[in-house]
Amino acid sequence: MKRRQRARALGNLQIQILEAVARGVGHGFDIMDETDLPSGTVYPALSRLERDGLVQSRWENARIAHQEKRPPRRYYEITSEGRERLSEALLHYRDLARSLAKVVKEPR
Repeated sequence: MKRRQRARALGNLQIQILEAVARGVGHGFDIMDETDLPSGTVYPALSRLERDGLVQSRWENARIAHQEKRPPRRYYEITSEGRERLSEALLHYRDLARSLAKVVKEPR
């Protein structure tokens, strides 16, 4: 029986990007605007997320880009595995925040 390799935990960067893509923000520049992350961070992260099967990309029709006199755009969509991993990560961090709230209290 083949053992499923444990998936690496998602960090803040991946969660921000997956959240944006899950909300329908699919173009790299729009993801940058939504997350306030620079292109040198967003595009490598999108490549890793796609490699890991959490997002998939598609190029728009070149005819549309040509009519608008610009290069074709690449759009990203979250996969079902990406939704599952995002949901797990958000649950983990919410639980962590609740636990920390019990330990770290406001100064009196």
